[in-house]
Amino acid sequence: MRVAMIGAGYVGLVSGACFSEFGFTVTCVDSEPGRIPALQAGHVPIYEPGLEALAASNVAAGRLSFTEDIADAVRGADVVMLAVGTPSRRGDGHADLSFVFEAARQVADALDGYTVVATKSTVPVGTGREIARIIREQRTDAAFDVVSNPEFLREGSAIGDFMRPDRVVVGVESERAQAVMQALYRPLFLIETPVLFTTLETAELIKYAANCFLATKITFINEIADLCERLGADVQDVAKGIGLDGRIGRYFLHAGPGFGGSCFPKDTAAFVRIAEEAGASSAIVEAVLHRNAARKSAMVDKIVQACGGSVAGMTIAVLGVTFKPNTDDVRESPSLVILPGLIERRAEVRAFDPAGMEEARRVLDGVVWCGDAYDAMVGADALVILTEWNEFRALDLERARDVLKTPLMIDLRNIYEPGEVASAGIRYVSVGRPAASP
Repeated sequence: MRVAMIGAGYVGLVSGACFSEFGFTVTCVDSEPGRIPALQAGHVPIYEPGLEALAASNVAAGRLSFTEDIADAVRGADVVMLAVGTPSRRGDGHADLSFVFEAARQVADALDGYTVVATKSTVPVGTGREIARIIREQRTDAAFDVVSNPEFLREGSAIGDFMRPDRVVVGVESERAQAVMQALYRPLFLIETPVLFTTLETAELIKYAANCFLATKITFINEIADLCERLGADVQDVAKGIGLDGRIGRYFLHAGPGFGGSCFPKDTAAFVRIAEEAGASSAIVEAVLHRNAARKSAMVDKIVQACGGSVAGMTIAVLGVTFKPNTDDVRESPSLVILPGLIERRAEVRAFDPAGMEEARRVLDGVVWCGDAYDAMVGADALVILTEWNEFRALDLERARDVLKTPLMIDLRNIYEPGEVASAGIRYVSVGRPAASP
């Protein structure tokens, strides 16, 4: 089976490499200047653990290739997957589908024999039918079906998510298209992965509903954390106590500085627009959007309060700027609000991130970038942990105490036990838990 992956960004590149690992012949296409030559030279332009090695092994095996010629990739393909960007549209928050529709037009010109055109991009309900209309209008002779095949990849663990997914969702309208998609995912049938076949509209909505629900869980536990701080309770134990209920589940119940990244912020905003156009209520998701934005600003106030009510003239060490660990992605990261907020309050911010500093430099001004975690701490009046990278989970606390000007740790990810930090002589402030002093 031959697969053409239109878009060699995060979703397209991970999916293409994984499908080639299944044994299929995959050609990834992209028009962004420099991306395909870099991939052809063996350089993977995104940070994702294991991806570079996976891509290299399949290129060497002849199953994975890269091109800028969309017609060359589409000709002879059994499945063409659209994995182009759908960023938030300026002004209204809806998903910008211009890249999807332009890709559909280019695919239409190159179709050769019966082909399944599958949307991997996150797209609003109705997009699949519009893609079918575009292709049919442009190529009245084409034999094709459009299916929806949303991705559920988490940055930092995307390869595992693809190879061992909780489920695969496919929206189809013909038995022929369903048979092709069954063949494409046959390796997952063999490990008894649930594969859910639905209508086009249902598959498109499942993706948005899933992300909105997870964003809601994060926002909910953050509000519980605020209540815990007022009542003297421990949000970690509250989360465990409710997460052990099988109806709730323990995932995404980690209090912190709010969600970010390429999916949750734009997908919740797009969901609100989808509901609005359909004449349906989206009050819960609207509240999630509002509370998450407020959460990031509130973390600036939390840091200032922990520092005595003002950070003017102080040096703040920040560990982590990406929205989560194991990625270089800073899109919608809490750091994009928190670091400028501290600088506006006349603090000097010294920051370190294992993978995200190159991206962060492009969007964060006035930050002193450091070589490692301890370099950032030297002479600082407070240490803020903003991203839960593994290397920040086992800091040498005595060394940290010695290089900090003021022994204060503000842990916005709750990765330490309060007593452990306090016993090292560092005052400890976290989220939704009682503070601890030496």
